[in-house]
Amino acid sequence: MAITVRGKNIDITPPLKDYVEKRVGKIAKYFENLGEITVVLTVAKGRHIVEVTAPLNGMLLRGEESTTDMYTSIDLVIEKLERQIEKYKTKLARKLKTGTFKGEPGPAPRDLDDEEFRVVKTKRFAIKPMTTEEAIMQMNLINHDFYVFSNADTEEVNVIYRRKDGGYGLIEPEF
Repeated sequence: MAITVRGKNIDITPPLKDYVEKRVGKIAKYFENLGEITVVLTVAKGRHIVEVTAPLNGMLLRGEESTTDMYTSIDLVIEKLERQIEKYKTKLARKLKTGTFKGEPGPAPRDLDDEEFRVVKTKRFAIKPMTTEEAIMQMNLINHDFYVFSNADTEEVNVIYRRKDGGYGLIEPEF
C-alpha cells in the first residue's frame, strides 16, 4: 500500500507525514487490495482540511474533515473512514464474495462562467454495470450527492442522487 501525502498552503514536515502514514495505515487492515491512497492536507482561512481518497477493488473510499488543528483533522477523517467501512463492511463482503459489485468513481461537477457554459474539467472513468443499491452504496462511500452508473438491469446510464428529505432519487433516460 502506497500513501501519497500532498500539501496546499502547508509544508509537510517529516513528523506530520509519519503521523499521516501511521493513521491512514489503520484503514489498510480492513482490505487486502488497496491502491495508492492519496492524502491532501490544506490550510485555508485558519482551517486545517484533510482529504483522504483510497481506491478499493473498483470503488473509491473518500473522507474529508476540517478543524482548527491538523492532527485533529487527521484523526477525525480516519474515524469517519472507519465508520464508513464498518457501515458497509457486510454489504461489501457479500457483494465482493459473489463478484457482483463493480463500482467506479463519480464524475466531476461543471462550473458556470459568466453568461456561457464552459467545461473547466473533464474526468473519464470506466462504467461497469451495477444495481441501484450498489450505486447508492458507492455514492455514500465517496461522500457525493449524486452518482452516474450503468444500470445492470436496464443496461442504460442512470444517475442516483440524494434528496433533501434523506431519500434517494433515480434518473433514467427516456427516448
